[in-house]
Amino acid sequence: MNNILNYRYLLDYATFGLLLVIVIFGNLALFILAAGFIALILILRVLFMLQYRPQLKAVLVVTYSFSLILQTIFYTMAVFPADGNEHLILRVIAAILLPLPFLLDQIISKSKSRSFYLPSVENLTTITFAELKKNQARLHQSLQNLQHFKHVFSTDNMQQIFGDLNRHSTFRYINNGSLDQTYFKKAAESLNDPYIYLIISNTGSPASELIGLFTQKQFNHASLSFDQDLQTIVSYNGGERIYPPGLNPEILQAFHKKADASVLIYRLRITRAQKAKILATIQQINDTGSAYNILGLVTKHSVRSNIMFCSQFVYQMLQIAGVNYFEKKPGFVQPTDFIELDYHRQLEYVSEIKF
Repeated sequence: MNNILNYRYLLDYATFGLLLVIVIFGNLALFILAAGFIALILILRVLFMLQYRPQLKAVLVVTYSFSLILQTIFYTMAVFPADGNEHLILRVIAAILLPLPFLLDQIISKSKSRSFYLPSVENLTTITFAELKKNQARLHQSLQNLQHFKHVFSTDNMQQIFGDLNRHSTFRYINNGSLDQTYFKKAAESLNDPYIYLIISNTGSPASELIGLFTQKQFNHASLSFDQDLQTIVSYNGGERIYPPGLNPEILQAFHKKADASVLIYRLRITRAQKAKILATIQQINDTGSAYNILGLVTKHSVRSNIMFCSQFVYQMLQIAGVNYFEKKPGFVQPTDFIELDYHRQLEYVSEIKF
């Protein structure tokens, strides 16, 4: 039996390897056919696996079907956009995404998870009132999570996220000069302010909410400001379709993308020389060029020095000035780390802005 299973998986990997070679050089139809073929194989396997309970089978069938829908949207909106502006990196990402359903299938096959099993009649008779109340709370939380999940993966959100991917670049600088002389003049005027300001925000943008599913954090964006009036906010972002993704100026109004969006403002004591060093580094990045490190959200690394994501940028600026108050590799820093890892209370809370 074990030999049959091993041959079965070998056949799967050989089939997938062949598909991978094809899809890297294929067109939209071939990508969708490959994803559909994989989903169909896995669904048929689930249906014929006798050791799986009906509840687990149903969950896996829905999962594989939903994965196929998301992949189809991704291929249509990002990998092969209507304007014909294709990017090799997106084709590679699309190919990398194909084995994910196989990975899930392997994990389930090995663990034979019992989390989907219904309790026996004997177990049901021993459930206490406290347990019923606890289960009711869990059910309520699960329903809320399901609603949030449905919102994040709504068609509009997915179209916006995938439709924006072709604007990004992982290997070259595409943003240059987004900060004008007016910005640097305002920032220079605030050098005598003995603080640098950290803005941790919960904007409610589709990308922010998608990131939140993985980080399990409410706040998923970090920015810096040189002045207390927040006229010099700067970070790495998608550019709001005004600038290319990378180093860009920000305004508070742009953080208001949902009804319960909010912004936490902290300040960190810093010398004039340290603040000037951060400003000089930002000016150098602005002159040299930058890009948003979208691939680094997964790999935690940058291909080039000026390709970063928001929290990576904020941490590196603090590191350059010698005021980073916790130790972590920049690519692994999350926006909430600036608050949660402030063990020695270096930050001073300023205010919270609710829109």
